[in-house]
Amino acid sequence: QVQLVESGGGLVQPGGSLRLSCAASGDIFSIYAMGWYRQAPGKQRELVATITVDSRINYADSVKGRFTISRDNAENTVHLEMNSLKVEDTAIYYCNADAWPSSAWGQGTQVTVSS
Repeated sequence: QVQLVESGGGLVQPGGSLRLSCAASGDIFSIYAMGWYRQAPGKQRELVATITVDSRINYADSVKGRFTISRDNAENTVHLEMNSLKVEDTAIYYCNADAWPSSAWGQGTQVTVSS
C-alpha cells in the first residue's frame, strides 16, 4: 500500500503564492500517477493537476497558467506551486496516488485565500 503525507497549506492573500508538497511512502513502485484534487465547502472534489511516472501533466482549466505540478523522484515527492491565488482557490487540497491495486489519498491540507 501507499501512504501520502501532505504539507504546505495555509492562509494567503489574493495574488499570493503557496507551495504544497506530498511525500509518498510504502509501495511506491506501484504508483503510476500522482496528483492534487481539491474540495471547497458545499462542492464536489475536483481535479487540480496530475503527473504520470513518465511526466505527462494535466491541469484543470481553472488553474492553467497559475499552478505548476512537479515531481522529485529521488524524494518520492510531488509539489504543487500555486501562484496568483484567487479567493475561489480556497479549499482542502488532497494528494492522490494512482497505484495498483488501489489508489491512495492524503489527509488533506487547507488552503485559504482571503484578504
